[in-house]
Amino acid sequence: MNIITMKDGTQIYYKDWGTGQPVVFSHGWPLNSDSWESQMLFLASNGYRCIAHDRRGHGRSSQPFNGNDMDTYSDDLSELIETLDLKNVILVGFSAGGGEVARYIGRHGTSRVAKAALISAVPPLMIKTVANPLGLTIDVFDGIRAGSLADRSQFYKDLASGPFFGANRPDSKVSHGMMDSFWLQGMQAGSKNTFDCIKAFSETDFTEDLKKFDIPVLIIHGDDDQIVPIGAAALSSSKLIKNATLKIYKGAPHGVAYTHKDQLNEDLLSFIKL
Repeated sequence: MNIITMKDGTQIYYKDWGTGQPVVFSHGWPLNSDSWESQMLFLASNGYRCIAHDRRGHGRSSQPFNGNDMDTYSDDLSELIETLDLKNVILVGFSAGGGEVARYIGRHGTSRVAKAALISAVPPLMIKTVANPLGLTIDVFDGIRAGSLADRSQFYKDLASGPFFGANRPDSKVSHGMMDSFWLQGMQAGSKNTFDCIKAFSETDFTEDLKKFDIPVLIIHGDDDQIVPIGAAALSSSKLIKNATLKIYKGAPHGVAYTHKDQLNEDLLSFIKL
């Protein structure tokens, strides 16, 4: 397996497919790099080097008890990029991974980055505050924490068969295989790591990070996203990022990398080629 050992000893697993300009993917919660397989296969087949890591505590990476926060996630991403000596990188982040990408740029800049794409991403801030009235109330995230502690396996099944892929909508055609993939990836992750990550993706404010973006950015979000509502996320991010292109997928749920993979693949390729 491809493994890079971080400065604190945490081992990070990554996939490295194809050759060409590097496209680096950051996955969502509680998933891993397998969630990007459609995009990686497509872009690698179109002449790009596709790299995706399992965030610490997720997938095949180590499960450290501490360090499950956005600063550390972004530093891990930086160490991956530096170790592989990647340049002219396209960063692609989904959901919590969008936060990882934002914090990476906020902490490490864009000297190695050409463009970025935020897909169903959590920035600028998920939780409701006085300054962020469109956010979700703390009880939503307390409910996720409670579900994770009470019966994590069933909670992931409920997410997959409900709001994540929009399987709770009357015209849904989400397959059991798609739901099983979400559950399997979730159960590969560490309990403590995924629990801590709830706070990381919901309470981290990425507003100042987004203001530091000085590269072209593609923002894609479904207007029926029941996990990360579009108003407090993509619509707000598109106003904070100077050079952002916003694409709204009508009727699309949160998990567009699965449900709208062909459309997403083509949009990513077009954006990268610009």
